[in-house]
Amino acid sequence: MSIMDAVRPVVRDARATVLPDPADRHGPLPPALLALTVVTGLVDSFSYLVLGRVFVANMTGNIVFSGFAIAGAAGFSLAASLAALAAFAAGALLGGRIAHRCRAHRGRVLHLALVLETVLILAAYAVARFHAPLQAAGARYPLIALLGLAMGIQNATARALAVPDLTTTVLTMTVTGIAADSRAAGGHGGRTGRRALSVLAMFAGALVGAFAVRYGDPALPLLLATVLLVGCTLHAFGLTRSDASWTAPL
Repeated sequence: MSIMDAVRPVVRDARATVLPDPADRHGPLPPALLALTVVTGLVDSFSYLVLGRVFVANMTGNIVFSGFAIAGAAGFSLAASLAALAAFAAGALLGGRIAHRCRAHRGRVLHLALVLETVLILAAYAVARFHAPLQAAGARYPLIALLGLAMGIQNATARALAVPDLTTTVLTMTVTGIAADSRAAGGHGGRTGRRALSVLAMFAGALVGAFAVRYGDPALPLLLATVLLVGCTLHAFGLTRSDASWTAPL
């Protein structure tokens, strides 16, 4: 098999993720979830780099950080990690209630969740923009709470929509799938393009967020995330009017 033969299906899969077939079972959901993956990179770059070694989307990291903090490792806060875990769980609970209440129409699930997430990220931006220092408890913990709630809602929504390989917050299984399902491993190589796009989306969000924090304003990643979320919310509002087959629950 030539290199072009191997690359062609990957490119085709990536194109189908960004520009999906309206008749596909997941309709226009993949590009929306891809955009939310960028949001995750932006938000976690802010939380880790500005708030100090705490994630608001990656709960695996906070569980590990909690162990580090209990062991007395320098630079880790048990209180901050537990606060992020609690806020994320509360957001996931709220996201789950939205998903169950609106489950008859997947577009409405996405739209309502995006409205709440946008409001929470915007509120976090306001706190970050007008309160300093951001690592002081009076700003740090409200920010962790707002962002953790937002990311919990997002994660629960992505789980409810169940678009393969687009969880928006966790990439461990995505990276595993790229390697384990590859032709080199004896697999069929399916959805490699989509998985690669998901990894690149989070990488891009984290990269842009890190540059924004380092060379711009510490709150800039949250502003960029808000702008992206506003665009997604407006797009999702149009999806609530669709009666296509993709809107039906799985």
